[in-house]
Amino acid sequence: MHFAFDPRTETLRESLLDLMERHVHPAEGVFEQQLGSLADRWAWDSVPVLGELRAEARRRGLWNLFLGKGHSLPGEEGAGLTNLQYAPLAEITGRSPELAPAVLNCAAPDTGNMEVLSMFGTEAQRKEWLDPLLAGEIRSAFAMTEPDVASSDATNITTSIVRDGDDYVINGRKWWITGAMNPNAKVFVVMGRTDPGADRHRQQSMVLVPRDTPGLEIGRAMEVFGYDDHDHGGHAELVLRDVRVPASNLIGEEGAGFAIAQARLGPGRIHHCMRFIGVAERAIELMCDRAEGRVAFGRPLARQGVVRDWIAESRVRIEQLRLLVLKTAWLMDTVGNKGAHTEIQAIKIATPRTVQWILDKAIQTHGAGGLSQDFPLARAYAGVRSLRFADGPDEVHKNALARAELGRRAAVRNRAAHTDVPQPLTTPAGSHQ
Repeated sequence: MHFAFDPRTETLRESLLDLMERHVHPAEGVFEQQLGSLADRWAWDSVPVLGELRAEARRRGLWNLFLGKGHSLPGEEGAGLTNLQYAPLAEITGRSPELAPAVLNCAAPDTGNMEVLSMFGTEAQRKEWLDPLLAGEIRSAFAMTEPDVASSDATNITTSIVRDGDDYVINGRKWWITGAMNPNAKVFVVMGRTDPGADRHRQQSMVLVPRDTPGLEIGRAMEVFGYDDHDHGGHAELVLRDVRVPASNLIGEEGAGFAIAQARLGPGRIHHCMRFIGVAERAIELMCDRAEGRVAFGRPLARQGVVRDWIAESRVRIEQLRLLVLKTAWLMDTVGNKGAHTEIQAIKIATPRTVQWILDKAIQTHGAGGLSQDFPLARAYAGVRSLRFADGPDEVHKNALARAELGRRAAVRNRAAHTDVPQPLTTPAGSHQ
């Protein structure tokens, strides 16, 4: 068992860390300032400093790093990484979550949409939408969640997609559609029902809907604890009224929507988790700096026992979490997403809970300042709290994880009942029976 990074990962890490130190972190304030001066504040990817940073990232070969093996791009040195190689890079970008992922063209929801088009798109769909997304020329959105149903169960989706000759006609309502307020989000991946009478997991399909399609109405921006995420293109509410698109805009085949969604969400979950580890690392640094610089009751906060406990506990928890996430990345590479399903669920449960706890202690160490816009902590707290819903709520993952554990124990008991050979009393962790 080795814990060192391979040479390629180490080279990319060093280059990315240098990019962050020299260019990204110094540009954070400039980005916010330029964003605030835009005529349309949702068009975050139009900010001049972002273009400059992207040019530097491309020059260094730090572009589209999220696309794993099997998705290599001609001329893009960063493509083709394993999940284990990409994971520490995603963590680094989490130290500047509003800016760094976009600098590397590794920002959600574009990453997941690019993976969908890469895996399931036709040649024509890739040429029209994937190529400009890979080049960072346009943005996109993923429209699955709906306000009128419990969307934690994706089979509940009620938006209708009806075949009419050579077209599909779409009717429905969506919300929390990340990035949709951005006018540069030129295409929407819309999930809906094409066959309500089919098997529960074969009723759904996905279609590509260009932004300028008649009948697609982009309504209000949703807020998360008062934050509108304007530097991510917002989270919009959409209405689709008799939206008509060519049948050639279908992704994959009819009835494949649920399976495509699962293929999209697996890698996305580990990307989110690694980035939030970076968020937590920066929070620990801010907590330590604040504790050393503030005096209460005659002593620096850093000498107060309760604050030291928070700092020590934060380090222990983040190290535990990182090892679990890296193990998950390794399993995804070696046994596939299906084989790593238990661990993917585990990190999705553990990450927001752990990082939320660390951010809470960092905020407490900062006093009232921790609640303000003067520090990134309150905004980060809102973001990690939303992760307990994004890509499936905690309760869904816990239920599935418990079901898998019960199934493994039942299999052990069943084998023991049908053999005279003594069986182990426990199923080794990670055996994935």
